[in-house]
Amino acid sequence: MNIEQARFNMIEQQIRTWDVLDQDVLDLLLVVKREAFVPAAFKSLAFVDTEIPLPCGENMLTPKFEARILQEAAIKKHEHVLEIGAGSGYMAALLAYKARHVTTVEIEPALKTLAEKNLSGYGVANVDVALGNGAFGWPASDHGSPPYDVIVISGSMPLLPETFLQQIKIGGRILAVIGEAPIMSAQMITRVSDIGYDTVTLFETSIKPLRAAVTPSHFKF
Repeated sequence: MNIEQARFNMIEQQIRTWDVLDQDVLDLLLVVKREAFVPAAFKSLAFVDTEIPLPCGENMLTPKFEARILQEAAIKKHEHVLEIGAGSGYMAALLAYKARHVTTVEIEPALKTLAEKNLSGYGVANVDVALGNGAFGWPASDHGSPPYDVIVISGSMPLLPETFLQQIKIGGRILAVIGEAPIMSAQMITRVSDIGYDTVTLFETSIKPLRAAVTPSHFKF
């Protein structure tokens, strides 16, 4: 396989056609080599429009999903980013190239180790990989209060816990997939004031639920 041709095809045929037109994002996909974060057994799928299996029953999201979220987040160089669900570390690497600092939280020890190894091997120095349950967000006292400019949640949630809303600064954005299969939507929630939030639905999708995400009761009186 000609890797660079496959990468070019991925960008032109999958990503650009999914309304990812920000040239900085497209250029970044050339810089951060996706195949460096794909498990060895699945290298041949690195540029295919499919989710790639990871240890612990998790998976890498599709290239077009990752690129679209990166575009919508519109991260600036001074911003602090929280990612929930480190996976292989690929999305954290993309975020890190645009942000000042990224904290990525992983509930599975084996995936924390994998993400740290991949990020270190790729020379990404402005990412901290934390072990824990990020289903309600993640405190970070060293970034001020509230601590984050952007939060990216890499698994779906039936609803967004209130705690996430309190962890973004005014002007901050949360990128999350909200809903339950088969009806989910990628949303961007922007904090516009101390108590005000704007929500925009970006696109319909369906991805694996975030581990330990809160599930609403369906019991009815």
